[in-house]
Amino acid sequence: MEFSIKSGSPEKQRSACVVVGVFEARKFSAAAECIDRAANKFLSEILQRGDMEGKAGTSLLLHKVPGVAADRVLLIGLGKEKEFREKEYLAAISAALRQLNQTGSADATLCLTELNVKKRDTSWNIRQAAIMVSETLYRSDCLKSKKDESTRPLRKLSFCVARRNELPAAETALAQGVAIAAGIDLTKTLGNLPGNICTPSYLADQAKDLAKTLGLDAQILERQEMEKLGMHSLLSVARGSHQAPKFIILRHTGGTPGDKPVVLVGKGITFDSGGISLKPGAEMDEMKYDMCGAASVLGTFKALALMKLPLNVVGIIPASENMPGGAATKPGDIVTSMSGQTIEILNTDAEGRLVLCDALTYAERFTPDCVVDIATLTGACVVALGNVASGLLANNDSLATELLDAGQEAYDRAWQLPLWDEYDEQLKSNFADMANIGGKAAGTITAACFLGRYTHKYPWAHLDIAGTAWRSGKEKGATGRPVPLLSQFLIARADNATDAQKTTGKRKRK
Repeated sequence: MEFSIKSGSPEKQRSACVVVGVFEARKFSAAAECIDRAANKFLSEILQRGDMEGKAGTSLLLHKVPGVAADRVLLIGLGKEKEFREKEYLAAISAALRQLNQTGSADATLCLTELNVKKRDTSWNIRQAAIMVSETLYRSDCLKSKKDESTRPLRKLSFCVARRNELPAAETALAQGVAIAAGIDLTKTLGNLPGNICTPSYLADQAKDLAKTLGLDAQILERQEMEKLGMHSLLSVARGSHQAPKFIILRHTGGTPGDKPVVLVGKGITFDSGGISLKPGAEMDEMKYDMCGAASVLGTFKALALMKLPLNVVGIIPASENMPGGAATKPGDIVTSMSGQTIEILNTDAEGRLVLCDALTYAERFTPDCVVDIATLTGACVVALGNVASGLLANNDSLATELLDAGQEAYDRAWQLPLWDEYDEQLKSNFADMANIGGKAAGTITAACFLGRYTHKYPWAHLDIAGTAWRSGKEKGATGRPVPLLSQFLIARADNATDAQKTTGKRKRK
């Protein structure tokens, strides 16, 4: 899709189709009102006949509207104006794209980006519209012998802004939206691939391809190197699999040399059978999604590289399968992590924390400004928060606030849970420094408490995306979350760093 930004009267836009909104009770948006005036109340007359009420999810396509330069006018129902917020806006964008692809239009002008979304500005509208266009058009049919039938003549899409002085900010927002959408697409594609294709080696190859095409640095540690580093917790998960584990390191060096990096750590369990603590067979196919933390790190790196953010960022992905077998780790086994701490493995299906703890210890060598790990870690998080919010736990309130704010801005929200010492006591073991599970109560929190034992040397936050990384049922598929949240988090950090440099420069000149 080719995108552009336009300003000007909607009736003067020369395109195959111009898209405007109608609220309930047949109330026109500002752009629709302009077209109606130019058309000498042509739209009003049609709506008065009852062709459209403006209810959300409805649409009406009109041809050869008098006084309008576009070939077609597409009216999109917006619902009640007082209730028009982020959810309704994104639904309207998606509805418009679906209808446009059925009109035969090769290009279109979308005036919905001028709508007033409560507490949001034009830049937010543009950025989210670009992401939603990609979301609506995304298809996961790369492994089908016959691709899904697609009538997608639409190739060019222009987003409208009401005033010319909004153009520079809108152009920046569009570039960000396109980059984030590309990262989301990569994350979804990797998540949707089956475990027999998306292995640890495949993830490593994807990281190397990203590095080659986007100017990143990639390093892959093999089993022997992990053994030398003492990553016996991570390696205990890989023992039952024929697939070799990989430890993937990506670097984006867009910041000032010497600046402390942000480190993103993604859980890369490419298939989770549960190991000896075998999962039930029902819906076990969805355990191919247990590498969505890793996929979101790769997707975020694609986005930040395309945006050329002036930050230093390191990505770490401990990748492995978790399979049963004669050599597999058993409940009751004790392993020593890279940090030297010992772990009694009471349940081999609590393996994500076993690979992440060594990755979090490895992160120390980068002297990070902060570390954020992303993992489909606990079913308890799905029980607590459902499929709406990702779980957030942190040892640093300022970092937690940054991530929560980024989630609100990106409309990829998280909810913070407590990380109190009382929960940590559930991890006590009679035979090792800690157990890898803390019992049925507060499973999401005790999993984070386990990880917190490896993060005392830097500000750290944990995102549990077990409920948000993919959808089940008829619409089964990876969502690409939390790439929007992570991308916005990095955008805000880059903006703050730039502002700080400008302030420092002014002080020096004085």
